[in-house]
Amino acid sequence: MSNVLYSAHPSLLRSRPLATLLTLFLMVYGWLLFGQGDQAVPAGLFAPVLDDAALRLIGLIIGALALLRLLGWWLANLADRLEITSDEIIWSHGLLSKAYTEINMSSVRTVQVNQSLLQRLLNAGDLTIYTSGDSPELVVRGLPDPGRIRALIRSPGS
Repeated sequence: MSNVLYSAHPSLLRSRPLATLLTLFLMVYGWLLFGQGDQAVPAGLFAPVLDDAALRLIGLIIGALALLRLLGWWLANLADRLEITSDEIIWSHGLLSKAYTEINMSSVRTVQVNQSLLQRLLNAGDLTIYTSGDSPELVVRGLPDPGRIRALIRSPGS
């Protein structure tokens, strides 16, 4: 078996930076609302419509849904893995049922790395690998250190 040159999961914060931060904010706000009720909301904002018990229930629902969303994204990222050896690229995807994509290094035609400004700041990127034809063989979003991945794939005899 070949030696492993690279092995990583997509990063939650690097894959969805703004969505992760917004969901964290909603989770904290929901728990604050649940814990403090009327005191967590500016005076008069919901006072004519909702009482303290209703605000606490809304806070609990918002906090729980945000927490479940973050856990779902985290588990999805843990279930995915990119591994690069000197001979092949192996992408495994899925938690309960697994799907594997194996690409021989010699059949890689093009490696494309896309990075938004925020991804560049977080040293993350989206990797697209083409072997033959016009459609990509593999697309992976939110991988850490995409420049290193591209260099490992493109360097002959890694």
